[in-house]
Amino acid sequence: QVQLVESGGGLVQAGGSLRLSCAASGRTFSSYAMGWFRQASGKEREFVAAIDWSGRSTYYADSVKGRFTISRDNAKNTVNLQMNSLKPEDTAVYYCAADPVWARLVRAGTPDYWGRGTQVTVSS
Repeated sequence: QVQLVESGGGLVQAGGSLRLSCAASGRTFSSYAMGWFRQASGKEREFVAAIDWSGRSTYYADSVKGRFTISRDNAKNTVNLQMNSLKPEDTAVYYCAADPVWARLVRAGTPDYWGRGTQVTVSS
């Protein structure tokens, strides 16, 4: 079992930066692929970024490439999302996710575990 808690959301101006963090608990954390999804008001959830268990492979949605960076520290049981050059369209609730199967996380978008989410609002 994996429990996930996000933090770091807030209100920022367009062009600003935020760093989201996800604290995980559970002895199997290091073997899980980790990722971030987001859901804007009135829209479907969408994939943002993912990182495999080793931290050597990452994958990003086209909309955030070059602006967002995902990282993890298995020793500290954390995964982070550095968000730079934020745009109003980045406004959403951001969810941390985990799954032992990489493809299920980044392709199917149906991870086994979810956090409660943290709100990110980018003003124009």
